[in-house]
Amino acid sequence: MKARIVVTLKNGVLDPQGKAIEGALKSLGVDGVASVRQGKVFDVEMAGADPASARAQLTAACEKLLANTVIENYQIDL
Repeated sequence: MKARIVVTLKNGVLDPQGKAIEGALKSLGVDGVASVRQGKVFDVEMAGADPASARAQLTAACEKLLANTVIENYQIDL
C-alpha cells in the first residue's frame, strides 16, 4: 500500500524559506506570485498493511518523527 504524507507549516507560523523562494521566483520573472509556503512530502510504501492499520502507523510516525506538531500540520493520503 502506498501513502503520501504532506507536512506544512501551520497558519501564522513564519516561513523564511517560503519568503526566499518567493523572492527568487520574482527575480526569475515569474509573474503573479502572491506568496509561497514551503513544506515536505513523504512517499511511503507499507508492506501488507490494511488501510486502518497503515493510517494508525503513519499517524504515529508523523506525531513522533515526520512532523513537528507544534508548528506543522500533516495530511496522510492512502
